[in-house]
Parts: sequence; structure tokens; C-alpha cells
Amino acid sequence: MFNIPKLPLEDWVNSGVDYLAKFTGFFDAISNFISMIANAFQWFFDLFPVWLFILLLLLVTDYLRRGQKKWGLLSLELVGLLFIWNMGYWRDMTQTLTLVLTSCVIVYFFGIPLGIWMAKNKTVKAIVQPILDFMQTMPAFVYLIPAVAFFGIGTVPGVIASVIFAMPPTVRMTDLGIRQVPADLIEAADSYGSTAWQKLFKLQLPLAKNTIMSGVTQSLMLSLSMVVIASMIGALGLGTKVYFAVGRNNAGAGFTAGLAIVILAIILDRLSQSLQNKQGDLK
Repeated sequence: MFNIPKLPLEDWVNSGVDYLAKFTGFFDAISNFISMIANAFQWFFDLFPVWLFILLLLLVTDYLRRGQKKWGLLSLELVGLLFIWNMGYWRDMTQTLTLVLTSCVIVYFFGIPLGIWMAKNKTVKAIVQPILDFMQTMPAFVYLIPAVAFFGIGTVPGVIASVIFAMPPTVRMTDLGIRQVPADLIEAADSYGSTAWQKLFKLQLPLAKNTIMSGVTQSLMLSLSMVVIASMIGALGLGTKVYFAVGRNNAGAGFTAGLAIVILAIILDRLSQSLQNKQGDLK
């Protein structure tokens, strides 16, 4: 038997992380930017008393679901949010919502343009595709290690880990939606002298909207699924309640906090679907 030496991959990765960790100014700038977004969301949520927040959410839902069946969702929101308030989880819920929305803002800001670029450039697609495969298949816990090394503990590394975990669906579905635009429509736009930007914003993106929104919703749900994992590195919210309940073997506390996460996930999912349908009606 040949004695094949072990590749020092572990040492290479550790050396790379140690080297990158020296660029503290760069990572501090990213941390400050993410903290600014998260603090803005949290400030907004803290601005309203609980009863007014619930009322505003019901009014928004009523507007988005106008012309559709809405009483079931309105009832779920009312009962679910009152349950979260009654359990004393309201502040934790808004902190979780801050983590999710901050992650999603970053995912959409970078993911949609990257998906468009992939659809337009085969070389970019060939490079990005395996990276997305890596991001989706790597266990989510692994992302916590470099996030803590570069950003310490707290909400920021939780957001970073959530962004990496939730980015692929938005990028993939944007790429898919752009590529699925019929070729004859592209040729028609070319024959009328449309520029690349005109084709993108007036033809390809409108036709790919439903596919892109599917990726947006998937990323939203994946970001929410990271809240418990992010709590392991100091991200506050409902995930912290679940994490502490597991550590104390408290099934009741874990179930109630988990149920609050489920309620929040259903509300966010239904609202994103309602927004997608509303945009379709406006067209």
C-alpha cells in the first residue's frame, strides 16, 4: 500500500483565516455598515407600541390581500402576534425580524445583480455556479467559525452567516428567470433597436419577476431558519430562547419559542406571496 501524505488543507485554511483577520479596518467597516442597517430596523420596530404594530401589520395585509381570501391570514396574524406578546417574546421577535430583514436586504442587493450577470455571461456562470453549490451544501455551522473570527460575536456575524446560507436561491432563480425569457421576444426587442438596459428592465425582469420572487421567498425562509444557529454566536432573538431551552432541557420553553418562530415564518411567507400577487395585479 502506498503511503499517501495527508494534504495540509486544515493548516492552509487556518493560515488563510489568520491572514485575513489582520485586515481589521476592512471588517470593521463591514460590521459598522451591517450594524447601521440592523439598528435602523430595530429602531423602527421599537418606535411603535405592540398594539399599534399589530394593527399596522393587519392593515398592510388587508391592502396586499385585497381581492383575495384574507380572513384566514388576518386571523393567524392577530392570534399569532398576540400569542407572542403574551409569552413575553415580543422583543425577541423583533430582534429576530431585524436579523432576518437585514440579511435579506444584503442578499437581494447583491444576489439579484449577480444572478443577472450570470444569465448574461457564461464565464461568470461557470465560476459562480460551483461557489453557490459550495455555499448551499456546506453545513451552516461551519459558517459561524470565520464569521466569529472576522466579526466577533453578536448580530453582525449572525447576519453574515445568514447571508452566505440564504444567498444561493436568489442568485439561482434570478439567473433562471432571465434565461427563461423566450428568445423570440428578445429578437423582437433587438429588431426595434432596444438597448441592453431597455431589454433588461422592460422585458426580461418583468417576465422573470415570478421566478425571481420565488428565489426571494426561499432566501427569506432560509435566513429565518438560521436564527437558532446564529444564537450560538450571540445573535439575539427567538433563537436564543430555543438555544437556552435546549441547554437547560426545558421542553416547554423550547416549544413555545419554536412555535413563535413558526408563526413568524408563516406570516413572512404569506406576506411575501401577497406582495408578489399584488405586483401582478398592478400590472
